[in-house]
Amino acid sequence: MPSSRRLLVLTVAMDAVLVTVFAAIGRATHEGDVLGSFGSGLLTTVWPFLVALAVGWLVVRGWRAPLALARTGLPLWAITVTLGMVLRAASGQGTAVAFVVVAAITLAVFLLGWRAIALVVVRSRRRSVRAD
Repeated sequence: MPSSRRLLVLTVAMDAVLVTVFAAIGRATHEGDVLGSFGSGLLTTVWPFLVALAVGWLVVRGWRAPLALARTGLPLWAITVTLGMVLRAASGQGTAVAFVVVAAITLAVFLLGWRAIALVVVRSRRRSVRAD
């Protein structure tokens, strides 16, 4: 697999895993059971955010610059939180203000934080290659 395609697959996977971790942490904290009945609890909690994440990837055309914080990360985060909450509300799940705030902060740390770390690593590798 070419490195740009591999980067895209890894980036999409990382985003999906971190959104799922966010939902799992929430379930563990509030329900005491991450998976629920036959795993349906986690699926019920995470699906609105995974759908919103997928829509976000399409809207921002994330494949063009998957690691970019401003171009990809920020709008992807905003769409994931906003549309995720809309889908959650439409499916009869709660969207209390405190939850929206915690979700926005946690997803910002997750979706933007790992990109920031990856950019530092990429830049430091480029510098070390130039120095050699």
